[in-house]
Formats: sequence, C-alpha cells, structure tokens
Amino acid sequence: MPWDLLVDRADLTATTLVEVPEPEPADGQAVLRVDRVGMTANNVTYAVFGDAMHYWDFFPAPEGRGRVPLWGFAEVVASRAAGVEVGTRLYGYLPTSSHLLVQPDRVDERGFRDASPHRQHLPSPYNGLTTTTADPAYDAATEDLQVLYRPLFMTSFVLADFLTDNALFGAQAVVLSSASSKTSYGAAFLLQGQTRTVGLTSARNLDFTRSLGCYDEVLTYDEVAVLGQVPTVYVDVAGDAVLRRAVHEAVPLVHSAVVGAAHHDAAPDAGGALPGPRPTFFFAPDQMRKRSADWGPHGVEDRHAQAWARFAPVVAGWVDVVVGAGPQALQADWLEVLSGASSPRTGHVVQL
Repeated sequence: MPWDLLVDRADLTATTLVEVPEPEPADGQAVLRVDRVGMTANNVTYAVFGDAMHYWDFFPAPEGRGRVPLWGFAEVVASRAAGVEVGTRLYGYLPTSSHLLVQPDRVDERGFRDASPHRQHLPSPYNGLTTTTADPAYDAATEDLQVLYRPLFMTSFVLADFLTDNALFGAQAVVLSSASSKTSYGAAFLLQGQTRTVGLTSARNLDFTRSLGCYDEVLTYDEVAVLGQVPTVYVDVAGDAVLRRAVHEAVPLVHSAVVGAAHHDAAPDAGGALPGPRPTFFFAPDQMRKRSADWGPHGVEDRHAQAWARFAPVVAGWVDVVVGAGPQALQADWLEVLSGASSPRTGHVVQL
C-alpha cells in the first residue's frame, strides 16, 4: 500500500506514517516509485527552513504537516508522458513517500523537469530528475555514496565556487562550523590549496574531523577566541546563533554565510546587532543559475561530476553506510538524524 511519512511542521519530532491512494497519472504525467534515499543533516535543514525557503512547497501535505525532501533514486512505474518510459531509473529530489506524481517537461536523454503547477514558483535546480543512463556523475557501484553525499557535495561544490567566484571576498582564511558535517568537509576539500581553512567542531567529533585531512586546522567550539586575526569568511553550517556571535566577535570577518542548521535546537542569541558583515543566507540555486549562464546548459552538472570523481574515492573511507529497509526505517533514521545522535562516520541509507 502506498504511504507518506508526515512530520509536524511545528514539532519535527512528531511523525506519522499514513496509507494513501496509489497515484494515477493523467495525460502528461508519470508516477515514480521512490526506491533508495539518504537521510542526513541536510534533510533537517530543509525542514528547519521549510517555511522560510518554501521547501515544504515541493511536496504538498495536509495542513500543518510536511513531507521532508530527500535525495535519491526512483523508478518510473507508470507513464502517460511522452518520452518518459516505464522502468527508467532517475536521481533527484524526492519526498518521504512511497510514490511521487510528476508532470515531466523538457524531456531529453538526461531526464526532465517536473512542471507540476505547485512547483512553478520554486527554484528550478530542485525540479530536475536525471536519468542514470545519461548522468555524468552516476556510478552504479557507488549509489549509496551518491544518495548520501551528492546533494551535500553539490552544495559544497557551489559554495566553494561562490567563494572563489567572489575572490574569497578578499579573505585569507575560511572558517567552517559543523566541520564534521559532509557539507563542510566537502567544501574544505574543494578549497584546499586556495586558502587556509579552519574547521570548528564539537569535542566529541574532534578526532574524526582532524583525521579527514581536509582542514588546515580544526578547533573545538570553545576555542573560537584563538582564531587567527586575518580577514576571514565564516561559513555557518551549524546555524547556531550563539556560536555565530562568538565568531563575529573574535574574527575580522569580510563575509558571513549561513548555509545550514545542523544545530537547529541550539539556544537563540540574546544579544544585539552582530559586529562585522551581516550574515546572509547562502542559497545554492542562485549561484547555480549564475554559473548556468556563465558555463552553458550542462556546465554546472559537468563540472560537478568532475569534482565528484575526485572526491568519491577519498570519501569512501570516511563513512560507514548503514542500510535500512522500509518506511519504519526511514522514520527511525529521520528521528536519529534530527536528534544529532548519529556519529559523523555513519551514513543512513534506506531501501524503500
């Protein structure tokens, strides 16, 4: 029986599995069966910023509930859309559901865009579904690494490109919080040789983060005061307002980018205005649109694939993949990742 995993948008720990009717495609539509997905802190970020950044709008749900966006693989199981064949395997943005009804548009050998009416106001990079047969980054042998890292590494790739595209805002160092997270160390990997990178992490994750070799220096959160006094970019993946203030007060910042919300349950900042530049939310699709204009229609995907080819062999030794099965495993993984209890070495993959 088809199902949805719903979360309470006001209390992300409150989840419900509900049976739903099997979707039937109308003319121009297709039905995808969600097959294999990853669950990471990135998905928590989508939920935390779900209202502000319209992430909840991608996959409609009953009032007050939401279907958390995931990345992974799906298979076409029914189609009344020209050029979209049953059995086609796709990679893309998927819901916490067994099935997804889509309205394919701009269909070609690389895949299609979902042109469903409710998605028309949403950023186009999230609306694309890519066929595995024509995907320059796809490797059947590393599907689990792809569902875990590819969306995060795309953010890492676009973030690193954004910084270099802006000449690092004149900085001599980049400080990244939540340094044990995949997004942070992916960006640090790509910035190697371009600037000095410093990772901030918890004492619990200090040894792991240092073992990666991505950062020039790794400090714990209570060591912010010893950061170097050089022009610095702060990349805030933790989303921790108190930590953000500490960095702003300790370092001469030239740019402050809010990228994630790994510390979504951190205490709010009770202080006033921050010293230094105003923190700005880094929205990867904006840089992707710019680079699509700079590099051409498939330039972002092709350059990302080249970067992924360098990163994948390295990262394989940094993660222990744990594969669950079925909607209950998806529900359990959501709650574990949301709680922050997972080891940074653990990668949660679910076969649905």
